[in-house]
Order: sequence, then C-alpha cells, then structure tokens
Amino acid sequence: MLKTTDLMIALMIALLPSFLLAESSVWKVSKGEQFLYIGGTCHVLRPADYPLPKEFDSAYAASDTLVFEIDPAAAQDPAFAMQLLAKASYTDGRNLKSVLSAETYQALAAQCLKSGLPIEMLDNIKPGMVMMMLMMQELSKAGVSQEGVDMHYYALGLKDNKPVQSLETPEFQIDLITTMGDGMEDELVRYGLEDLAHMKELFDQLIGAWRAGDLAEIEALFISDMQDYPELYAAMLADRNRSWIPQIEAFLKSPEVEFVLVGVAHAASEDGILQLLKEQGYSVESVK
Repeated sequence: MLKTTDLMIALMIALLPSFLLAESSVWKVSKGEQFLYIGGTCHVLRPADYPLPKEFDSAYAASDTLVFEIDPAAAQDPAFAMQLLAKASYTDGRNLKSVLSAETYQALAAQCLKSGLPIEMLDNIKPGMVMMMLMMQELSKAGVSQEGVDMHYYALGLKDNKPVQSLETPEFQIDLITTMGDGMEDELVRYGLEDLAHMKELFDQLIGAWRAGDLAEIEALFISDMQDYPELYAAMLADRNRSWIPQIEAFLKSPEVEFVLVGVAHAASEDGILQLLKEQGYSVESVK
C-alpha cells in the first residue's frame, strides 16, 4: 500500500536473537582517511524505545558536527508551524469535500470522528496534512509521545556545543509536505486510512526493523509500494537523496567528522544515500 510520509510505518523483526546478531542503523562512510557517520532515524518514539542503540552514541561521541534534514531550531520556531498551516490550507475555494470522492470523504470523516478531530474543523486543510495530523493523533494514543532520534541528539549537541548543519531549508520541507499527494488525493487518503487502522502494530514493526538496521525490510515495506507512484516516490525520497550527495561529499572533504541524521527510509534501496555513495567510490560499513 502507499505510504503517506517517511514516518508511515514498516515491518518489525520481532525475535530477540535476530537483534543480538543484527547490523545497526548507523553507518561509517569513508574514502581514504576522510570519514563521517550516517544515522538512519525514527522521528518519533515511545518512552520504551529508549535507550537508543549504542551505535548512535558511539557515532555521536566520535563526531564534531551534527547534520539534520532541516535545522531543528527552525522546525521548533512557531513561525514554521504557522507557515506550514497556511500553505497546507486551501485558499482557492477548494476543500476536502471537493477534492475527494464521496466514498473517500465519508471514510475520512469516520476516521476523523474516531480520532477526535471532527472533519468540519479540517475541511479547508489539504489531504496530506490532514493524514499527517490523524497519524500523529493515533500514534499518540499508541504511546508514541517522545521526540525521536533527531531531537534527542540535537538536545545533546546543544549541551555539548556541537555545531549544527542541515541538508534542506524549512521552506523546502514546507513545500514538500503541503504539495504531497497533489493530483492523487483520493489514493493518498484511502491508503493512509488503511495504515491508520493498525497503526500500533505497524509502528512496532518499524521500530524492530530500524533497530536491526534491516534495510531490505525497510525497503520492502516503506519503498516498494511507493515506487508504484513515481512522482510521489521521486519527491519524497529519490530526488532528495540525490540532492544530498554533493553536500555529504563536501562534508567528507572537511577536517571535521560529521554525524548525518536522516529518516531511515533514505538509507534503503538502490536510490538510497548509502548506495549512491557506494557508486561514487565511498566505502560504507555498518557500525557495530
């Protein structure tokens, strides 16, 4: 099924022995004496998901600079939320009822009522943003109340005075979120509703695959279905991954050691940043 964001959820590898023998979601990228670390992250977590895998702490301790998808300080600025909501709202006379089929609209209305977000309050908000709001509401009910890996290390970095850099601007991510699903609103909502129906199980599965560093599992469940929608796949993953490679290469040429923290889906598949770096002649090894 189509996944609505790079938070929408992958499968779990449940047995403890698989974790004892697993790789990790942290990789060392090097060429010659130059190297940096890449950490595949989950953006939200449950209290029980802490402490984080030790490989993350090792990479953090060995790094001089932290690199995020966007600057966390900018994402925490109230102006970011205001700009996001403004761009995620229809201003041209359209609304949810006009862009969705009657059947999909009714299914969405039922989910909104179940989640405690009456659809009348959301009618002028674009479907992609509505689905993100519903997803966060359901994750919260499932106990997903902690900030994720990115914000954990951002807070540590502030205490340790580590410099912060970013791969994208806040404006880019706002445009990405608010245009998500344009032209395929019905499909976006229908498949998103399917995921919401078993959100807790899906989140368990994601955490398992993430902790195991199982990129094949992440690819099978995050990426393969999304590739059936080439425009969405390109916008959410493939194009962004390719745009990051020159920046990562520039980091590799600096005297500092960077720890690059991005959603774990960006690390998987032939279009993932790890494979793209290998194609540029870099060595990529899992941190254990």
